Amino acid sequence: MSISNITIFMPSVLTLIGIPGLEAVQCWIGIPFCVMYLIAIIGNSLLLIIIRSERSLHEPMYIFLGMLGATDIALATSIVPKMLGIFWFHVPEIYFDSCLLQMCLIHTFQGIESGILLAMALDRYVAICHPLRHAVIFTHRLVTQIGTVVALRATFLVAPSLILIKFRFQFYHTTIISHSYCEHMAIVKLAAENVQINKIYGLFVAFTVAGFDLMFITLSYIQIFITVFRLPQKEARLKAFNTCIAHICVFLQFYLLAFFSFFTHRFGAHIPPYIHILFSSLYLLVPPFLNPLVYGAKTKQIRIHMVKMLCL
Repeated sequence: MSISNITIFMPSVLTLIGIPGLEAVQCWIGIPFCVMYLIAIIGNSLLLIIIRSERSLHEPMYIFLGMLGATDIALATSIVPKMLGIFWFHVPEIYFDSCLLQMCLIHTFQGIESGILLAMALDRYVAICHPLRHAVIFTHRLVTQIGTVVALRATFLVAPSLILIKFRFQFYHTTIISHSYCEHMAIVKLAAENVQINKIYGLFVAFTVAGFDLMFITLSYIQIFITVFRLPQKEARLKAFNTCIAHICVFLQFYLLAFFSFFTHRFGAHIPPYIHILFSSLYLLVPPFLNPLVYGAKTKQIRIHMVKMLCL
């Protein structure tokens, strides 16, 4: 395969330009991003503190919520500090290996979050549809095993992309990434060599994780709704449904933003690049920002303990 003279061999440093077309106002865009990041860190940290300190919350539903909060903190932290460095301090350079690490962390934490949402849906399914068996099925040991499997699944699915980029690609057209963070396809498009296998694998991972999890979450909630509407008493139906409202809100905003960002990126050829970048950035920032607010407002036990903590 011939490589033109303008290609770069194994670059050590890449450049993130931020949001193409909006470079002049990036400093202002960084303000709401920073606010969302701070709320995400503070809100999820409070959730973790409450769940850890209150023994009454040491149940599978809240343990999974704690896992989700820890994942959200890690996901937001892997993106926002560098993004703000680009927007506010004009530091766009990033080491190639650091860029690959950021890409790996972002997609791994996305996969973990999707897996935790699936685990929470299954937990609610057993709790509502088979309440007498819930304590027997969802033991603390099983919850730990589920968390381990979810983390390993995401890691093993993302790792081949990292290996393919690191050891298969040697020549690059450019070192400039038209994005505000290191995303898989943004890095792959830099390569001068055949990148089709990496693109296909990236799509395979996305559809495997999102498709599998989304299918079983949907099936779980179909069964939950059928069971709830069969309950004879209205109060019982409302109580059962209220335990799922927060999770439904989180589930919808996570997957709706994911699919909207994906289809905008893949099929929105006539949409300006800055729209793609803004939506992909919001897709990663909104869930960590909204999740603690939703659970704090919709989950009675969390709300009570949070009010107690803030009033001390």
